[in-house]
Amino acid sequence: MKIGVISDTHLKEPHSEFKNMIEYHFKDVEKIFHAGDFVDGSIAEYLSSQKELIAVCGNMDSIEVRRAFPQKRVIELKGFKIGLIHGGGSPFGIESHIQGQFDEVDAIVYGHTHIPAHHQVKNIYFFNPGSPTRSFIHKPTLGVLHLGEKIEGEIIKI
Repeated sequence: MKIGVISDTHLKEPHSEFKNMIEYHFKDVEKIFHAGDFVDGSIAEYLSSQKELIAVCGNMDSIEVRRAFPQKRVIELKGFKIGLIHGGGSPFGIESHIQGQFDEVDAIVYGHTHIPAHHQVKNIYFFNPGSPTRSFIHKPTLGVLHLGEKIEGEIIKI
């Protein structure tokens, strides 16, 4: 199973460049995870029109988005338990902080830092797709998770 993963879009509307990016990079995914900071509900509406959207809200989201999505959730797919959270505070040590938010998950997908990450720490696979629109250090990115015998992710530079 392939899952498109995006976070920190920080957009007020899904402009044509964003739509083209999603339609190209997520054309063959089954679901889309958004790890928060949509900013506006129109982004969630657009993503939902493309594939099944599973999302959480972030610290920069509107009240509309905060009402529509929880701050964290656990999704079970293909025998894996995946924690989905935005994260918060300093990017330093964020994985230790968010790990404490979940019990017995195989992976944690998060955002907030705008810095892509994909690595295993003990028994948990951490995945951050970065940001496709607001990158401070790295080029804009998004990601894809592959659920097979194990969870593997790839970061896609835009």
